[in-house]
Order: sequence, then C-alpha cells, then structure tokens
Amino acid sequence: MDIEERSAIHAALGEPVRLALVDQLVAGDLSPSDLAQSLDLGTNLLAHHLKVLEAAGVIRRIRSEGDRRRSYVQLRLDNPIVRASVTGQGAAEPPRRVLFVCSANSARSQLAAATWNSLSAVPAISAGTHPAVRVHPRAITVAARHGLDLAHARPAALDDRLDPADLVVAVCDNAHEELDRDLPRLHWSIPDPAPHDTDAAFESAFADLNRRVHHLATLHPDHRKAS
Repeated sequence: MDIEERSAIHAALGEPVRLALVDQLVAGDLSPSDLAQSLDLGTNLLAHHLKVLEAAGVIRRIRSEGDRRRSYVQLRLDNPIVRASVTGQGAAEPPRRVLFVCSANSARSQLAAATWNSLSAVPAISAGTHPAVRVHPRAITVAARHGLDLAHARPAALDDRLDPADLVVAVCDNAHEELDRDLPRLHWSIPDPAPHDTDAAFESAFADLNRRVHHLATLHPDHRKAS
C-alpha cells in the first residue's frame, strides 16, 4: 500500500463522526439506517461520511443476498491499515459461548465455529434457521485444507441450540433478516458459497470468515487458547 493510500485512510479516520461510525462497525456489519439511529445522524450527513470512508478504502457497502432492498456497511478488514487501526477496540467481557448462525448450517456457520474453537477457550457452536441434511462436502474439504475437522459435524436447528447467554453471530444475510429483531446479535454479511459450488467460492468464504473470527477474538484477548 503506497503512502497516498495510507494517508487517505488516516485522514478519513481522523474526523470524529467518521471515527464514531467505524467504532460502530468494529464487531459487525450494520445497515445505514442502524448507523444513523445509533449516532443520531441525518441521512445526508451519514451519506457524506460513508462516501468518504468508502473512497478511502475503510468500508464497503454490500447489497443483501436476502432482501435485495437492504444494504449493509462493512469494515474493510482485508485492508491491513484498517485492520490495524481497529484491532483491540471495543474489548468486552467474554461470552459464555458463541453461536454462529446461517440458513442451512452447512458451510459458513460450521467453518466459523471450527475456526473460533481453534483460537479461543470460549466454546463455539453453530446452527441454522433452516438446517440442511448434511454439511456441504466442499466445506469439509476447505476446513481440512486449513487444519479444521468438520468430518463429523452435523447441521442443527437454531431453536435446539440457542441459549439466552450466547453471543449470536449471524454469518449470512438471510438468517440475520429472518431472526427476531429483538435478539441481540452481530451480523457478518458473507456471501453464500454453495450456489457457486466451486473450491474458489468456498476458499473465499473461508478467508472472509477467518479474518472476521480472528478479529472478533481480539475483542476478547484474555481468552485465547494457550499456544
């Protein structure tokens, strides 16, 4: 990354309102309306600040895979300057357990839980709003390629696994939009690799999940597994 790009990122983050917007996005993705409500910003002012952050490479805006009328704002954790700027911010008390949720519980949520369990002493499980019959074979393959074991994993229904004490992380738009709005949760807008059914799509989903799981673990640094 050249000096001009780095300078643009730091300049964008140096404005108080934009820094507050980034703070809202540290743990998960939010819709523009949620951001406006959280910070009591007018539509035009919010649009201006998001445009600056997007141009600097700090955020991206994503169209929902579920309700195509919706969009979400996401931190560019694939950008090392952005990632370094927010690492460790928003540290919180560790949850008793983390529950990763997607629609079928056949790929993204399974990969997220397995990755989390390789990092943290806090346990993680996964579930689906409409669980599939089996874990997707390509999810098992990509997990094995990265040292994770999903060979014996089975999809499970959310209602059978949800505990009120869980930190819930919805890793797909459909599940997030289907869940009760009053259920506290984080949302990660990660594209479903299953419709593409290619190794490349599953590797891309894993890379995104891996970045975000590692970042979430930095919010609970005292509960990493001993190496």
